Amino acid sequence: MTKDELIYQEKLISIEAAVELIKSDTDIIVAQCASEPQGCLSKFHLAKDRVTEVKVFSVLTLKPYDFYMMPEMKGHFELCSWFHAPGSRAALKAKTGTVTYVPNMLHRAATDRLKVRKPHLFFGTCTPPDEKGFVSLSLGITYEKDIIEAAEIVVLEVNDQLPRTQGDTHLHVSEATYFVEYSQAPPTLPAPQPDEVALRIGRHIADLVEDGSTIQLGIGEIPNAAAMSLQNKKDLGVHTEMMVDSMMELYQMGVITNKKKAIHKGKFICTFAMGSEKLYQWLDNNPSIEFLRGRYVNDPCVMKQNSRMVSINTCIMVDFTGQVSSESIGIEQYSGTGGQTDTAVGAIEGTDGLGKSIIACRATARGGAISTIVPTLPEGSAVTLHRSYTDYVVTEFGSVRLTGRTVRERTKALISIAHPDFREGLTLKAIELGYL
Repeated sequence: MTKDELIYQEKLISIEAAVELIKSDTDIIVAQCASEPQGCLSKFHLAKDRVTEVKVFSVLTLKPYDFYMMPEMKGHFELCSWFHAPGSRAALKAKTGTVTYVPNMLHRAATDRLKVRKPHLFFGTCTPPDEKGFVSLSLGITYEKDIIEAAEIVVLEVNDQLPRTQGDTHLHVSEATYFVEYSQAPPTLPAPQPDEVALRIGRHIADLVEDGSTIQLGIGEIPNAAAMSLQNKKDLGVHTEMMVDSMMELYQMGVITNKKKAIHKGKFICTFAMGSEKLYQWLDNNPSIEFLRGRYVNDPCVMKQNSRMVSINTCIMVDFTGQVSSESIGIEQYSGTGGQTDTAVGAIEGTDGLGKSIIACRATARGGAISTIVPTLPEGSAVTLHRSYTDYVVTEFGSVRLTGRTVRERTKALISIAHPDFREGLTLKAIELGYL
């Protein structure tokens, strides 16, 4: 047995033993999305009777784990979410008192928390160690590596089904405190098939993307529709927080080449990935893809250095002045800020003066009952993107650019891409408000 193999074996414990490390009145930070340590998280609730006031920080918790879904966990565990997922939304709606939201910009989420309190525990996932004693953190290092370097105790869930990714993902076995082994297929996220409305939005977005642009694109029906509409573009590059199937597909079509990028030429740059099993197979030992820390990838000062940077994001609603709400409906926190502000600001402030920020949404919601172009945001709504940074807004009825425009000009422009059924009422309200 080599020295590195011996180190690994000495640090190998059971999941139950790892859960025993949880102490009262401490912070735990866990890896996000497809990097989520599901074996350990599924056992956190077993510590209930011996701990109180344990805060668990995460982004997009994929499963409705007992430690925050069960009302009896109140006072014992609290999920502190940087971005809500269906489980945390359900717990909030049920008023279990076990979930709260952490306002943040994604590139600073964890580092901001470190200014408040050093975490006691970090739980993440990794590949088995290679012959040199290095594991790969695999599908995400948005904040994971920063927290590994700061936490008192680091527990890594070793999953032999994870892809080994390139970039800043490697960690020597000596740098973790403990390992647990838990084999499972990595969580997947099927790409939604866009309907005709989403496809129309996608075409309008594609019209704004020039050949040679560097793009940031997320996942969802509208981003997927946008990707489908980019198939005739040339020499696109990628600098994005999230690597998704559509980027792999555009690369295989020859649309994405990364040849025209101003920085990291020839490379995909991302901070985490989630998608299909096919995507994970493509990521495995792929030297063209570099996973780098979120505080670098999403830093607007870094992103703006890209050539023709185009940020493509979705939202819930936009008001007449250009305020964008993408995370809440009134006081109800639906998701989170994520990287929307990071990437929008980085794009619009592009050093080449050619960057674009695109905010897209359907013109209506709730089955056509309400307009997403609104006179004012509902009381309590979080402003995800400040109106000074709102550039292009796209619905199925077209695109308008708000940059540099007056409130009166913005109001007219936004009404022009609202659903026709609402334009008259929106115009009357704009007159009442003094905007027109």
